[in-house]
Amino acid sequence: MAAAWIRVLVAGLIGGLGLAGCQPPPEEPLSLEGEIPKASYNLGYTVASNVNEQFAGGLDSKAFLTGIEEGLAGTESRLSEEEAEAAMAALVVKQQETAAARAESNLELGAQFLAENGAREGVVTTASGLQYEVLTPAEGPKPGATDTVTTHYHGTLIDGTVFDSSVQRGQPATFGLNQVIPGWTEALQLMSVGAKYRLYLPAELAYGPNGTRGIQPNSALIFEVELLAIGE
Repeated sequence: MAAAWIRVLVAGLIGGLGLAGCQPPPEEPLSLEGEIPKASYNLGYTVASNVNEQFAGGLDSKAFLTGIEEGLAGTESRLSEEEAEAAMAALVVKQQETAAARAESNLELGAQFLAENGAREGVVTTASGLQYEVLTPAEGPKPGATDTVTTHYHGTLIDGTVFDSSVQRGQPATFGLNQVIPGWTEALQLMSVGAKYRLYLPAELAYGPNGTRGIQPNSALIFEVELLAIGE
């Protein structure tokens, strides 16, 4: 079922490009003047990014690009339906095995990082496994578990890769503390307005074994969070 879904998704997106009248890229430098070229580029970029995120390192790029070119040209597939189904099923199994191994590795790397980090001076570890250090202290009321808060934050993986940052966007984020990952729900209740903390979240207090876009399963995460306001 998963194999068929992925095949339909990719085929549908690429087929949509063909229906939109796209042609193989011209030899001259690419021009993105006008809405259709911009939309076409964005659709192609989005398809490739999604495929790369799902199957990074698991595809033959030459064969993949050839499939796109021939699909856009409307030529008959080189594979029978049975061959295509079998190949996609094998690819999904391989991808699942790779993802499981990566998730296990991430869990081990996160545990090692947090064990070393928790021994540093100034780092506090709570009963849940949340680690934090106070960068800017503040006094005053603290939010409750269902309060709405406004924050600035900068999120990275433990290798320093940035996956989300309201600071970089220049736009604070407002949300309910019962609508975010567990590590945030716990940590923000420790903070007063004006405080800035660095949080170190084990996977179970972040996105766990499922991960999310830009974050692999079982990833430990680091956030710098400044509490700007409590309430709307």
